[in-house]
Amino acid sequence: MSDHTEDLLHALVTDLYIGGAAVPAAGGRRFGVVDPATGQTITTVADASVEDAIAAIDAADEAAPAWAATAPRQRAEILRRGYELMMRRAEDLAQLISLENGKALRDARGEVAYAAEFFRWYSEEAVRGAGSVMTAPSGANKILVLQQPVGICVLVTPWNFPAAMATRKIAPALAAGCTVVLKPASDTPLTALAMASILQEAGVPPGVVNVLPSRRSGEVVSAMLHDSRVRKLSFTGSTEVGRILLAEAADRVVNTSMELGGNAPFLVFADADLDAAIEGAMVAKMRNAGEACTAANRFYVEAPVADEFSRRLADRMSALVLGPGIAEGTDVGPLVNQDAISKVDGLVRAAVIDGAQALVGGRRTGGEGFYYEPTVLVNVHPGAAILREELFGPVAPIVTFQDEAQAVTLANATEHGLVGYVYTGDLARGLRVSEALEFGMVGLNRGLVSDPAAPFGGSKQSGIGREGGHDGMLDYLESKYIAVQW
Repeated sequence: MSDHTEDLLHALVTDLYIGGAAVPAAGGRRFGVVDPATGQTITTVADASVEDAIAAIDAADEAAPAWAATAPRQRAEILRRGYELMMRRAEDLAQLISLENGKALRDARGEVAYAAEFFRWYSEEAVRGAGSVMTAPSGANKILVLQQPVGICVLVTPWNFPAAMATRKIAPALAAGCTVVLKPASDTPLTALAMASILQEAGVPPGVVNVLPSRRSGEVVSAMLHDSRVRKLSFTGSTEVGRILLAEAADRVVNTSMELGGNAPFLVFADADLDAAIEGAMVAKMRNAGEACTAANRFYVEAPVADEFSRRLADRMSALVLGPGIAEGTDVGPLVNQDAISKVDGLVRAAVIDGAQALVGGRRTGGEGFYYEPTVLVNVHPGAAILREELFGPVAPIVTFQDEAQAVTLANATEHGLVGYVYTGDLARGLRVSEALEFGMVGLNRGLVSDPAAPFGGSKQSGIGREGGHDGMLDYLESKYIAVQW
């Protein structure tokens, strides 16, 4: 660990962040944060309990009236300062993300820029929470519609984008006038705590943003969802956990937004620009080493170009440098933990047993850390488990298709519906296939869809609601209708 990294950790507040202050967890409990590159504990953070969760709700409740009444322009200026502070400290934040998450520093830098952009975008949206007024069709009265903040929000974020998933929820909530309690993933709490410090410096009042790292996620989140003051849950994570939280939220009919698992198909037609398709595949598959809900999990390539596409993708994957994310020059860092690498390895082994062939990779590496080789599999059985489950790793399984109808059928054969990718030289086909895909987002001749200005979210079992764009703030507002005469 470099001297600079040690200084970063030393300067970081690792207690809970409640009511604008660093607070030890009840009972003094703490848990370790592990560096995926070594498997070693790098520091410890406070481990929130149910008691701490209620204290955070207390703080959010106390701050809520004043924050809701704060002028939209003032909220906007605070968010804008948050953006500027993030960009000023971009390198430190990127190193912190790489350290606790494992991702390559290049990807971490990209995440910081993306994450900061949510603060900038919603600083501009904060002044656009417009209502409406109209005359009732009968002419008897006016219909006045106000947009009001939904209230206290519980935000639960995953480990794979610890900065971006936090800002994508915090920014629209604050822009709308809500107060929040953020429960970050226990694998990556350090970035969330760093974000709390940045927001405090940007001028967010005490209690408006609270951060609760915890290893007892289920009981802590459940306690908050059953508190009558909590009005909204926004969750990003697996579909399995999403189902559990939906059931919990149903007890009190809590307003819910969810961005859940993905199983993205990547379709390559024979008329596609293969150079562009390979570049897009490398972005869609290898961004964050494949540990993304938007990652291309299933590659479907039309038969005439399947061999060439597979060979060229394998050549590109084999050239990637595997190493500690924090090191300059690393292309692919370690996976986040032992469970993650065990799942990826098990799915690859099962596919090979079923007849798949690894053109490159196909193994975890020896030594310390949670490393898995960038892998390209061909001759994958269309019914293989590796095509049914969200991979979350640097593995590209390839299946050949014969025609457009088969490609769409294969792509849609999943319970997930987050994002799909289509490469073709025929615009009419591209738009036709994009419309036929049962996914909330489609990258047409593009391997990256995420954009703070666009509505991000899925269909089927990949989510409820949208984050980003104007839609993202609407999820934190409620319409109030007033029937009035004058």
